[in-house]
Amino acid sequence: MSNELIPLRPLGHDGFPVSAVGFGAWALGGQWGEQKDSQSTAALEKAIELGVNFIDTAPGYGDGRSETVIAETLSRLPANVRDSIHVATKTPPSTGPWPPTPYCRWQDRYSAAYIRSDVEQRLKNLKTDCLDLLQLHSWTRAWNDDPQPLLVLQKLREEGKIRKIGICTPEQDQNCVIQLMRDGLVDVVQVIFNLFEQEPAAQLLPVAAETGTGVIVRVSLDEGALTGKYPADHEFPADDFRSSYFAGDRMGRTAARVNEIAADLKEFGFSENYTLADAAIKFSQSHPAVSTVIVGMRNPEQAARNAAAATLPSLPPELLQRLRRHQWLRGVWYGGK
Repeated sequence: MSNELIPLRPLGHDGFPVSAVGFGAWALGGQWGEQKDSQSTAALEKAIELGVNFIDTAPGYGDGRSETVIAETLSRLPANVRDSIHVATKTPPSTGPWPPTPYCRWQDRYSAAYIRSDVEQRLKNLKTDCLDLLQLHSWTRAWNDDPQPLLVLQKLREEGKIRKIGICTPEQDQNCVIQLMRDGLVDVVQVIFNLFEQEPAAQLLPVAAETGTGVIVRVSLDEGALTGKYPADHEFPADDFRSSYFAGDRMGRTAARVNEIAADLKEFGFSENYTLADAAIKFSQSHPAVSTVIVGMRNPEQAARNAAAATLPSLPPELLQRLRRHQWLRGVWYGGK
């Protein structure tokens, strides 16, 4: 597979080009079960070889471990290859409830001093003097009318510390970023948009297109469930965060709905050429506002499979229409629904 086969899309109206499938680096920190750094490096190298040029990480992924593994791997690449790779990371809110509640003050969670200190650590971990994209890892609508943390990021951009400003949406209120996009305060938003979570198609994604805001889609595979490889009785190890994500009867309920998606693909004749994971990724890519879909890649085999999905033809309109019926208003897993 040549690099040219993976489509590149601009990250917003004036953003740098990113591969249609990006590298999600959460598992590199070890929260998806045991992960050797050598596996992580091999996965990164394979993904880059196949044309993936966008990597998304965060300090919470193994207390900086994901960032440092990425930095070490990229430092060994030829300069011309390294310069084509874009790395996004995040600043989490300081100590307090996750996600921030309506009663949290930005002064307590994202003070200027805290943001500046955290950004310096991100620069150190990633061995760079400028971050391609710095995202606030969560947000609350309570701060929209006085979004001082974003003004701090604007100053850091003016100082050459960051290139692009972003926010990762809180799961329970993804639409909180709509006002921020319209006010021109963010360059990029990272959202959940998948076969189950389709609410962003109502307003968030159209507003992103209208304002030229870049869109990164996360959780396109619903933390692995939409690959179809987990049966109803599957249990994740205690050191895998999915043991709580799919706690109780959630895995069984999810597996039943995944089977219905598989039946739709079969009926439309797509089950032979598209795996469930392929179809899930292509669905997440289907809205024109989406710049890239980040997918977890723990080893070279996963990197190859996910990169290949980027080269497949788009799903036809009639199949997309059918798949929309799988929207699932399940609330937020983290809230115990």
